[in-house]
Amino acid sequence: MMLYFNKEAGGLRRRRSAMADLVRNMSYEVMPFKKTEQDVVEHVPTEVPLTVTVTEAKGIDATLDLTERLVGHGYRVSPHLPARQLVDVQHVADVVARLGEIGVGSVFVVGGDAPTPAGEFVDAYGLLAAMNEVGHPFEQVGIGGYPEGHGSIPQGVIDKALAEKSTHATRILTQICFDADATGAWAAGIRTRGVDLPVFVGMPGPVSRQKLIRISAGIGLGQSARFLQKQQSLIWKFFLPGAYNPTSLVRRLGAAIPKSENNIQGLHIFTFNELRKTEEWRQQLLTAVEKESSR
Repeated sequence: MMLYFNKEAGGLRRRRSAMADLVRNMSYEVMPFKKTEQDVVEHVPTEVPLTVTVTEAKGIDATLDLTERLVGHGYRVSPHLPARQLVDVQHVADVVARLGEIGVGSVFVVGGDAPTPAGEFVDAYGLLAAMNEVGHPFEQVGIGGYPEGHGSIPQGVIDKALAEKSTHATRILTQICFDADATGAWAAGIRTRGVDLPVFVGMPGPVSRQKLIRISAGIGLGQSARFLQKQQSLIWKFFLPGAYNPTSLVRRLGAAIPKSENNIQGLHIFTFNELRKTEEWRQQLLTAVEKESSR
């Protein structure tokens, strides 16, 4: 009985520790809309790392402009660099130089959703290679991961691309997956295959269905449709009443992580610009995990 109790107690401690680590290592993703800067400054502490997306309608310049303003407010910001919106190596060099001048130390390199490339880059790997060619100052280079696959790309192609990109990257930020066990298994699988980068699990914060619809309208119908195609589980999870609870997902991830040898180290929150609500939720989680850790 005592051995059984100790085993159960040890498992509970590991789950609590895993969840606490996730909550303490959390970043937010924001979109470059009109009120984003104001909302970030008003609601988000500067110790929370940020990424700034690129929308097809506004282009990369809006992202770079917002990144510069947020850096000026003291935030650590990783702008998205979408390969399909960069024209050539000179364009890459110009963007890298601009970010270096304002002290940006981290970027998130993606292929991008534009159906037609603006120039010679069609995927993230091509952009990563160009960044190495021109030289860059970034200490952190993030790339995307797909725990549930992609709606239009075969799994073998995704696995090969991740292996290639990982040689130029320092961390992985995943797309949304609501299945904690599947995320843990995926992270363990890529590590077994030699991709040993820290993984930050992408998940929505406490966003309402109504806000998601408004955001989708704001980024344009085409880009919204492609986003949902990649995020297959997002469709039904958000549009069934009461189907999603971010705290429950964090707890399930905390339980799943100790089950396998993976490299999951934190959370990347898709805020959909619901920043006040997201920060209130994060603070509540922090309070909860500190209380649980002290038991």
